[in-house]
Amino acid sequence: MHVLSSKNLSNSVNFSFIKKVRLLFDPKKESYFALKRILGFMPNHISFYEEALVHKSYDYLHGTNCNNERLEFLGDAVLNAVIADIVFRKFKNQNEGFLTITRSKIVTRGTLDRISSNLGLNRLVFSSPNTHLQKNHILGNALEAFIGAIYLDQGYQKTYRFIDKKIIAAYINIDALASKEVNFKSQLLEWCQKFKVEMDYQLIECFTDRENNSTFQSKVLLNGVLAGIGTGYSKKVSQQEAAQSALDKIQSDSDFVQDILDSGNNSD
Repeated sequence: MHVLSSKNLSNSVNFSFIKKVRLLFDPKKESYFALKRILGFMPNHISFYEEALVHKSYDYLHGTNCNNERLEFLGDAVLNAVIADIVFRKFKNQNEGFLTITRSKIVTRGTLDRISSNLGLNRLVFSSPNTHLQKNHILGNALEAFIGAIYLDQGYQKTYRFIDKKIIAAYINIDALASKEVNFKSQLLEWCQKFKVEMDYQLIECFTDRENNSTFQSKVLLNGVLAGIGTGYSKKVSQQEAAQSALDKIQSDSDFVQDILDSGNNSD
């Protein structure tokens, strides 16, 4: 077993003290402490977090040549991996369909927007003054980018702890959420009825996985436009997944919505 010597311990304490003293004279010290209040620790590389908080509308307006879309991509993948691990460990006797839907309930755009605001990211995000943070899911996207920044700055384990303690434990009741019935097909149908959009589910393929379980892959078309693809151990679960994918795109991509509506108009 490695034992930290008194000399190494002293050097570690001295380095920490010197780092804190230097921080007092850093022009970005207020940003460091603002981030520490959210993170629970002092960031090493503040540039990752600065990038995570710049929306593309601000980048376009000010020509900063820097926005959070790449970090959002990374953070989304890390967040889904951590949530999948947490849900997998918590519900030991549940099947893949249940686990997938439970994870989906946790990472909805609305939930991420709310948590991002509760964490205080709404006061730190840079975006165009004409951009509505909540309506355009800028806060939820910034939270994902923020998680991407933590991953690059601190690594997977510390990112896992942040998501587990600062997001799940603080703001989400997984048991209540898991028992709540969410019908994505019904939600998508309501949206289609509201905007007079034709909806069609089609089975792409049926195959068996490594454990010889029948697996289905379905797609949903909106006015003939491919809107979402889903996979599950039943046709119903695969359609639910496809519907959720479509809803996520509808909520986050205005150009995609316009394509659907234009396709409907062209068919008249």
